[in-house]
Amino acid sequence: MKKAVALSYKKEKPEVPRVVAKGTDDVAEKILDIARAHQVPLYEDRALLQKVYSLKVGESIPEELYQAVAVLLAWVYSLDKKEAR
Repeated sequence: MKKAVALSYKKEKPEVPRVVAKGTDDVAEKILDIARAHQVPLYEDRALLQKVYSLKVGESIPEELYQAVAVLLAWVYSLDKKEAR
């Protein structure tokens, strides 16, 4: 079964990242298609996915997942820096 979760985080207006979409199979594929169409980087971490997938859409990332999500955000920021060069 394919799963996907989309998170939203705005570094200009710092707040806790939140789940904005999640789904399995066809819904997961649609989430991935939309991300690709908008050139959103895709990050694969099955352990993090399982933890974040248990959250409801609209729910903020809980404190116990801050470190794991920080690793994800650092990866995204590193991509931004590479593209800026």
